[in-house]
Formats: sequence, structure tokens, C-alpha cells
Amino acid sequence: MGTIRKRFDVDVLEAGKTASKKFELDKTVKTISGIVLTSDREDLMFFRGEQKIDINGKEIIAENYESKLLMTSLNVPINNKYMDLKNLDPGNGIISVSYTDHNHVLAPFVPYRMTLNVQCEVEDGQN
Repeated sequence: MGTIRKRFDVDVLEAGKTASKKFELDKTVKTISGIVLTSDREDLMFFRGEQKIDINGKEIIAENYESKLLMTSLNVPINNKYMDLKNLDPGNGIISVSYTDHNHVLAPFVPYRMTLNVQCEVEDGQN
């Protein structure tokens, strides 16, 4: 098996609103080994963000889970950045994300992007 990483973006265009999006993994994905969140404005995601993540209809991250708990920093070695999903079966390969922005005094709103990075295992020769 080989490892690939997929990126899925959710644009946050309005303060205090929820942005929902569905993504589909390639059929070559055999398991999902991990996830991590990044942003083009990590300060905003850290202070303002919460999300819910479902994979194959199964809740992986519960609603209102703070984004800062799924973020990492430059001090973390590259191979330790992803939250371990224990080689989750992707099932139908559908990932649903509901990302909610909340007002915060330390982070005034401007439009930003939340990115869900998914680490997947595929059969050798499929990446």
C-alpha cells in the first residue's frame, strides 16, 4: 500500500455562519489513516472555528468540535501531524464537512478557507 494525501477546501464567506460541503474520495482509496485541518488564516480558524466531519455516513468528529484541536504547528514532525483514524474503511468515500464560524474578539472576521487534509492508503501503483 502507498500513502496519498487529499485536500478538501471549505470557503468561509460569512461571519457566524455554517458552511457545509461534501467531497468524494477516489475509488482507489482502501483506508483513511488520518486527518488534519489547515487554513489560509489559521488565526481565524483557531479562534473562530468548529466543525462536524462524517465519513461514509459515520460521525468521525462530533458537531461543535473546536478546530484548534485538529490543528498542528510547525514544531510537530511532518509524520506526526495527522489525527490517527486507525485505517478507517472509507465505505462509499463520501466526506461531509459542516464548518461553523463563531465571532471572537481576538479575531475579527475576513473571508477565509478551512482545509481538511485526508491521509489515505491506496494499493501500490494507484497513487
